[in-house]
Amino acid sequence: MSEFAELKINDKIYILPIIIGTRGEKAIDISNLRKESGFITLDVGYQNTGTCKSAITFVDGERGILRYRGIPVEELAEKSTFVETAYLLVFGKLPNKTELAKFSASLTESSLIHEDMLNFFNGYPSGAHPMAILSSMVSSLSVYYPDAFHLFEDDIDSDVNVPRLLSKIRTIAAFSYKKSIGEPIVYPRADYSYCKNILNMMFWSYSKPQEPDTFKVKVLEKLLIVHADHEQNCSTSTVRLVGSSKVNLYASICAGICALWGPLHGGANQKVMEMLDKIVEKGYSIDQFIEKAKSKDPNCRLMGFGHRIYKTYDPRAKVLKAVCDEMVKKYGVSEPRLEKALELEEKVLKDDYFLSRNLYPNVDFYSGILFRMLGIPTKMFPVMFAIGRLPGWISQWKELHSTVPFKIGRPRQIYIGPEEAHYIPIEERK
Repeated sequence: MSEFAELKINDKIYILPIIIGTRGEKAIDISNLRKESGFITLDVGYQNTGTCKSAITFVDGERGILRYRGIPVEELAEKSTFVETAYLLVFGKLPNKTELAKFSASLTESSLIHEDMLNFFNGYPSGAHPMAILSSMVSSLSVYYPDAFHLFEDDIDSDVNVPRLLSKIRTIAAFSYKKSIGEPIVYPRADYSYCKNILNMMFWSYSKPQEPDTFKVKVLEKLLIVHADHEQNCSTSTVRLVGSSKVNLYASICAGICALWGPLHGGANQKVMEMLDKIVEKGYSIDQFIEKAKSKDPNCRLMGFGHRIYKTYDPRAKVLKAVCDEMVKKYGVSEPRLEKALELEEKVLKDDYFLSRNLYPNVDFYSGILFRMLGIPTKMFPVMFAIGRLPGWISQWKELHSTVPFKIGRPRQIYIGPEEAHYIPIEERK
């Protein structure tokens, strides 16, 4: 007999099925609880609520495990490329040589955006945040590619729409950066790889017409791979919830970008760099800053350590720490913020106060440092995160639309307002 749980409410017992995942995770299925008993469950922030069954990404926070389609993220960062990892997430398997070549060619063919869209860039003020531009431009893609409105009817046209969005988002991101610094845009090159094109479009200029550094291209590959998916986080859940209305793919991804923008999500690595800026500008020693953080000084919060899911070392942070060490060996340490970051990491990992609270470095600590070492400005951090996370969003959107039965997302609530109120004419209001 299948496993089940019993829920006793007053004198009545309700039988609830137990769902067991591949790795032994267990969930109590309450889908019919309200219909059978009139009760719902309350879980603020969805901290203990599963919204779907998924075959895409597995996370074990207690043991520090992250796997895409079963493959450890460490292996993918070491051996794969971002394009290959994107294919794995979206299509559920690693591509063979023919499939990868076809997919890469599709990315190249789709790299340009419609020239009319340049008028949008010209309409934004010079100080516009690149994340605001990115979300608006991705949403605008649905105007130029109206076939996206009907993707859910015939699943997803994988040969066209996946590479189209994956490719154009990097072009939009680079154009938004050039717009923010007042420089002419740089078009993508057909002879450059995905990540090499990103760095070239962002940093090539007439005053410094240099080809992107090969080592830095590899660093960007690893950064994007470790950000590619992370199961049902805020932005991914947003993509699924918005997508459940059967709105088009671009609108769903736009919603995910907006969710990612927040400082508690994709903006967290920006907070790390702001912390390091404060340490340098205020002239704090690391010991002074640590003591202030321990005393819960609101102006000296320790950012980039600890994670809601991981209770041990974030596996993505391990990957990026090794990359950071490689960059230091190759280029040296000339940036005072990097020096402070390395010293902060060393001392926190030797302090029982932080270790006893499971405050290990997370992906945001190292990603911020590495993005800065690549020359990417702080305001572009969440944009780079969005590029990395896009394969995960698309794969989650695709999986959502293959779910049977398909249901629109509609959470419940517990109402705590007045039982009944009546309209009072404005002249009688106090």
